[in-house]
Amino acid sequence: MTANDPFDLVLRSTRAVLPDAVRPRPAAVGVRDGRIAAVGEYRAPYTGRVELDLADTALLPGLVDTHVHVNEPGRTQWEGFASATRAAAAGGVTTLVDMPLNSIPPTVDGPALDVKRKAADGKCFVNVGFWGGAIPGNTAALRSLHKKGVFGFKCFLADSGVEEFPALTVPEMRKALREIARFDGLLIVHAENAEALAAAPSSTRYHDFLASRPAAAEDSAIAAVIDAAHEYRARVHILHLAAAEALPRIAAAKARGVRITAETCPHYLTFSAEEIGDGATEFKCCPPIRRAQDREALWAALADGVIDVVVSDHSPATPDLKHLDSGDFAAAWGGISSLQLGLSAVWTGARARGRSLADVAQWMATGPADLVGLPAKGRIAVGCDADLVVFDPDAAFTVDPAALHHKNPVTPYAGRELHGVVRAAYLRGEPITGVPRGCFLTPPEVR
Repeated sequence: MTANDPFDLVLRSTRAVLPDAVRPRPAAVGVRDGRIAAVGEYRAPYTGRVELDLADTALLPGLVDTHVHVNEPGRTQWEGFASATRAAAAGGVTTLVDMPLNSIPPTVDGPALDVKRKAADGKCFVNVGFWGGAIPGNTAALRSLHKKGVFGFKCFLADSGVEEFPALTVPEMRKALREIARFDGLLIVHAENAEALAAAPSSTRYHDFLASRPAAAEDSAIAAVIDAAHEYRARVHILHLAAAEALPRIAAAKARGVRITAETCPHYLTFSAEEIGDGATEFKCCPPIRRAQDREALWAALADGVIDVVVSDHSPATPDLKHLDSGDFAAAWGGISSLQLGLSAVWTGARARGRSLADVAQWMATGPADLVGLPAKGRIAVGCDADLVVFDPDAAFTVDPAALHHKNPVTPYAGRELHGVVRAAYLRGEPITGVPRGCFLTPPEVR
C-alpha cells in the first residue's frame, strides 16, 4: 500500500481538536486499518472509500472515562456492559475503565477478573479496561492481578457502601501502596477520612447530608495518601475530588515531586449545594456536591493543572435504592448516572467560562488516556487508534431521562439544558452501531 492509495475513511472538519492546539482548527484526517494514517490541512487531497465533510461540526478524539461502575456481574439490574457501553458511545466515550465494585465478585483477585471479563465478552460497544481492588487481606494478590492486566488498584478510606468491598485503614493503605510501588503500579483512592465523617441523619434536607461529610474529611485523607506516596515514591491518584480545601495540598505535593494526580467529575463542575432541594436524592453522591465556591475552585484548578482529568464516576442504581419516594438522603444510594451526559455537561460549563473544546479534550480524552498508559487513545495524531467523535458544540438539548441508554436513567440532569450534541462516534475508524465491537484493553507493560 502506498501513500497515494485511498484511505478507508476521510473526515474533514473546520473544528478539529488536535494535540497541543489551543483551539480547534481546520483539518482532514485519513484513517487506514483502524488507525489514523494522516492528519493534514482541511483541503488536503486525500481520497477515501468513505469521505465525510463535517463542515463546522467539531471532530474530537474519543473520550476515555477511567471511572465507571458497570456493576456486572452480580448487580446487573443496576447496570451492565451492554447498556453502559451503549451509553458511553452515545456520549462520545470510546474507552472506559470499569471499577472493581459494585460487581459480585469484586475484582480483587485473578479469578474475579476472569469472571468479569467473561461477563463482558461480546457485549461491549466501546473499548473496556479494568481496575483491580485493594481491600483488607488481598495485598499478596496485587502483583498477580497487575500481571493479569488491570490498570491499577482502587481502595476506599471510608465505607464503600457494599459489604464485599471493605475500606482500608490508613496503615492498610500504606501496606498496599508499598507493595504496589514495588512494581510501579497505580493506587487510586476514594479519599475521605472515615474518622472525620459523621453518621448522616435520616433527613430530607441536603444540608444535613452535606454536613455529615465535611470538606475536612477529604483534605485529611488526601494528606495521608500524599505522605505515603512521598515515602514510597509511589504513584497515586485522587478520585472524584469535590472539596476546594484540598487543592493547595495537592498543588504543593505536585510541586515537590510527589507522583500524584487528581480527578473531578461533571456533577461537581455543574451543580452546587445551594440549588439542591429537599428530598432531591438523585443528587446524592460521595463525596457530596459542595458549594458554588467549591465548584468554581475546581474549574480554576483544572485550568491551572492541579486537577488533571474529568471523568464520570458513573455509579447507577435502581430507582428504589435512590429512595425518591421518601427523599431520605441517609437511606439513598450515593451515586450519579452521567456516562452519556458528561461531555455535554462539561462543555456547557467550559464554554460559559471561556474555555475551548481543546481544554475539554485534554481533560476528558488525552489526560485520562495518559493516566492509564494508553498513548494510542485520546488524541487525533498519526499512529493513534481512530477512535473519534463528531460533536456539534453549538447545538443544545434538554435532558430527557427516557432518552438515555443507562439501564436505570435516574439523573440529576433531568430537565436541564445542555450544550453540545454527539452526532456520531467511531471505533477504530468504523461508526459505532448496533454491533458490539469493543476490545478489552490492558496496560502496555502487560501487553
